[in-house]
Amino acid sequence: MTLAIETRGLEKRFGDTAAVSGIDLGVERGAVFGLLGPNGAGKTTTIRMLATLLRPTGGSARVLGHDVVKEAARVRAKVSLTGQFASVDEDLTGRENLVLVARLLGFGWGAARVRARELLEAFELSEAGGRQVRTFSGGMRRRLDIAASLVSRPQLLFLDEPTTGLDPRSRNQVWDFVRAIAAEGTTVLLTTQYLEEADRLADRLAVIDQGRVIAEGTSRQLKASVGGRALHVRVADPEQRDRAWALLAHLLGDELHPGTEPDTLFARVTREERVPDALAALTSNGIAVREFALAQPSLDDVFFALTGHGADDETSEEVA
Repeated sequence: MTLAIETRGLEKRFGDTAAVSGIDLGVERGAVFGLLGPNGAGKTTTIRMLATLLRPTGGSARVLGHDVVKEAARVRAKVSLTGQFASVDEDLTGRENLVLVARLLGFGWGAARVRARELLEAFELSEAGGRQVRTFSGGMRRRLDIAASLVSRPQLLFLDEPTTGLDPRSRNQVWDFVRAIAAEGTTVLLTTQYLEEADRLADRLAVIDQGRVIAEGTSRQLKASVGGRALHVRVADPEQRDRAWALLAHLLGDELHPGTEPDTLFARVTREERVPDALAALTSNGIAVREFALAQPSLDDVFFALTGHGADDETSEEVA
C-alpha cells in the first residue's frame, strides 16, 4: 500500500538558517502520526512543505502518492490543514463560516448548508451555530476551525498544535474529535509539544529537534529505548537541586536530567536497589524531598534523554 506521506532527506533553509535538515518520514494511511518537538524544532515548517505551502530546499516528499513540488495541485485537492491559529471569520456565525468554506470548495448552496449542519452536529456546536464566532470560547473556535478543515472530507488532515492554549476540558474534546476522524479512515499528521497529547493520540511518533528526526517509533518503543525505570524527585528548595543532582549521580551512577520545573529532576535507574540509599542520603545531607516516584519512563523522560531539554522549551522561534 502506498504511504500517505513519504519524505527522503527533506530540507528547508531560509537564508543561512536551516529550519529542516534532512527529515525522513513514512506515514501509513489511516494512522495518527505525531511530530513531537519543542518550539523551533521544525515541525510547522515540515507540515507547510508537505501541504505545499513552502517549497523544499532539498530532498523529496510525496503525499498520497503525489510529489509535493511537481504535483502540488493534486496534493492540495486531497489534504486539509488546521494551523496553529484559528482561521475562521469572527464576524460571521459558526454556520456561515462553514457554508462559506463549502461554497469556496465548489458545493452548491443546498449541499453547503447540509454539510455545515452535519459538522456543527458532529462537533457539538449546533446550539452555537447561529452566533458570531467572536462570542465563542477558545475551545469552540478550535472545534469550528477543525470542522472547517473537514468540509471536503480530506484523505489527510494536518493538525499543527491543535490544542495550544486550550483548557483541559477543551483539549480533551479536541482529542476525542481527532480519534473520531482517524476512526473514519482519515490519516492525521499531528504536531505537538504536549507529551501527553502525543502519548494519547499518536500510533507512531517522530521526535524532532533542531530540524532533525532523532527518534521514531511507537510510544512504547520510545519509552523502552530509555531503558530501566525513572526516578522522579522534587526537592523542597529549588536552590538545592544542584546538590541533589550531584548526590544522586554519585550514588546511582545513572543518567540524570533536570525536570521541567526548577525543583525537579529525574534519573534513569538500572539498579533499583540503590534508590532507598540515594533518597536517605538526600535527607542526611539536609536536602528535603517533597515528592519522589519510581515508575516506567514517560515520554517526558524519553525527550530529556534524547535532547537534554524539555519538549516545551523555547529554543528559537520557528521560521514558517
